[in-house]
Amino acid sequence: MSERGLDPRGPRFAAGITTVLLVVALFLALSGTAAAPAGTTTLAERAADPGFLLLAVIAALFLWGVASPATAPWGVLFRRVIAPRLTPPAEREDPRPPRFAQGVGLAVTVVGIVLHLAGVPWALPIAAAAALVAAFLNVAFGVCLGCMMYLGLARLRG
Repeated sequence: MSERGLDPRGPRFAAGITTVLLVVALFLALSGTAAAPAGTTTLAERAADPGFLLLAVIAALFLWGVASPATAPWGVLFRRVIAPRLTPPAEREDPRPPRFAQGVGLAVTVVGIVLHLAGVPWALPIAAAAALVAAFLNVAFGVCLGCMMYLGLARLRG
């Protein structure tokens, strides 16, 4: 990859912050209206749920990472504060797979958000848990599920 590639430690750093946020979102979703039986909460109650609000913020951060990765907050924090304190990476990687992974995170969280607002029980914590598993695998083991999906789809395209 060229000098302009992505420092592979950046997405892992972002996954660490995302993991912490998703743990909190999952806890809030489990203790809020998300587990209420269908039809027992109003749309306003579901929209005011703290788990919903935090997952909506996380979805917005995923959207930011897809739409403008150069200005996404965790990437900026890594490039300006963390990376200067580290040795340069041995090699850089293609930025497209991590960007695709942000899109997958966005899709998972948006589906959970929409289903939660529609009154589907457990949709919010399930979406938060699915995103949490993916983010945790990235930060703990360097396994980026969205990146693997990107590469698999690229192989299918030829």
